[in-house]
Amino acid sequence: MIEPSVALQTALRSTLIADPAVTTLVQPDHIRAGRPDRFPCVIMSGGSTHYLGKASGDQHLARVNLDLHIWAIEDGADTAKAIGFAVSRAVIGMHDDQNGFAIDHLDQPRVIWLRDVQPELSYTHGVLEIEAVIRWRI
Repeated sequence: MIEPSVALQTALRSTLIADPAVTTLVQPDHIRAGRPDRFPCVIMSGGSTHYLGKASGDQHLARVNLDLHIWAIEDGADTAKAIGFAVSRAVIGMHDDQNGFAIDHLDQPRVIWLRDVQPELSYTHGVLEIEAVIRWRI
């Protein structure tokens, strides 16, 4: 298995690009890690891993946090919030067993919508926080 935050990021991207409710609003190649240069987009960043230790059967546990940044220009907040809701529903339906690891707990503790620092550009930016406890074998 790769580093836990990268593994979760990869699984989240696969989940989002497989969900028609998401890809109707955001092109699959606009769902990725990186910079927001094509809109609308979902940018994954801020991954952190807190190793929780060993579990039975030579398994390992970690708490992983990841931020999904939602950006939209057209129709501003309405488009961004529609994307955020579609992404949230897709994440809720994410499979517990992923390629190389299992998700024991998955939560979306908060989504925040940020004010546009340049209102003349009509950007809307939201951040959906993802928190997961994942388990894997070495």
